[in-house]
Order: sequence, then C-alpha cells, then structure tokens
Amino acid sequence: MNRATLAFVVSFLLIGGVLCFFPINLFSGKIVENSTGTSKTISAPISLSYFFGVGYEEEDMEHIQDFYLTKEGYALAFCFLFGIPFLISLRVYYKYKLR
Repeated sequence: MNRATLAFVVSFLLIGGVLCFFPINLFSGKIVENSTGTSKTISAPISLSYFFGVGYEEEDMEHIQDFYLTKEGYALAFCFLFGIPFLISLRVYYKYKLR
C-alpha cells in the first residue's frame, strides 16, 4: 500500500470516527416530531452519531418520530468523509512524487 492510499484510509477512519462517535451537530437535517398527536417537521443541525445511537439521551428522543439528513447534510458529510481525506492523500502523493 503506497503512502497516499494509507493517508486516505487513516484520515477517513479518523474523521469518520470523530463524526460518528462524538455528537457534533454540523449536518443539515430534519426532525419529525410527534408530541401532540400531529407530526411536524423541524429543520435542525444533527450529528452523524445520532444514526448510531450515540450522543443523545433517551428522554430527548421521547417525542421524536424520525430524523434524517437533507441534501445539504449529505453533501457536507460526503465532503468531510471523502473530500478531506482525498485532499490529504493528494498532498502526500505530490510530496513523495516530487522527490
């Protein structure tokens, strides 16, 4: 495995681990709440860790029916998970190519 590929894999795992296991509310999302018998959708920043069940209390999810990312949230998650590691690996590739 060359250094650029290793840099991509390591940075992907590091960034993905931070985003998936720490409740960092960066991503645009929608929350479907059903507290009064009627469903209403609220726009709010959500974390990727919510999809793994990390970073929220059960009491906070009492009236929450569903939550999901919007198109902007998916785009930002893609940029963080693939774009930044790609740029890091590209930097490593050019650093060792010019030697």
